[in-house]
Amino acid sequence: MIDDIKKDAGARMQKSLDALQSNFHKIRTGRAHPSILDAVMVEYYGSQMPINQVANITIEDARTLAVTPWERPMVPKVEKAIMTADLGLNPATAGNVIRVPMPPLTEETRRNYIKQARAEAENAKVAIRSIRRDANGDLKTLLKDKEITEDDERRGEEEIQKLTDKHVSEIDRLLETKEHDLMQV
Repeated sequence: MIDDIKKDAGARMQKSLDALQSNFHKIRTGRAHPSILDAVMVEYYGSQMPINQVANITIEDARTLAVTPWERPMVPKVEKAIMTADLGLNPATAGNVIRVPMPPLTEETRRNYIKQARAEAENAKVAIRSIRRDANGDLKTLLKDKEITEDDERRGEEEIQKLTDKHVSEIDRLLETKEHDLMQV
């Protein structure tokens, strides 16, 4: 029973970490990275599709992405989708290749992105602590129903706390890495 609670809590905490990493990818640094365009949706024959399902995205150089739609008629639709995605990017079409230059970040923009990254990290920490609270509540319920002993409950809470500490330190590490990336010129 305690192992089930611990496994469930660990899986949920890992999902919180994955969500944080996904959110960090959306915060652009000065460098080109294909994941910046992950949130872009393109109208494809009447339905909305992620850009990576209608085009190939490659890194041309440190500050430029090359987007090559698989079908020639999709070039203007993909270009329009990138412009309207509210990412601050201005694509330029050359034939059937769309080049997306990454504008250099100003000091103020970098600071705003760092604030955003810190807010995302804090939200992930809150989610982790909430999962810990739920798991400890489950242990207390088991104790109240006399399915485990007080010692088992205490041991379970200690294991869940270790799991929480591990995930919180991973969040701190990810945040530090993102801040470092953002401050590089």
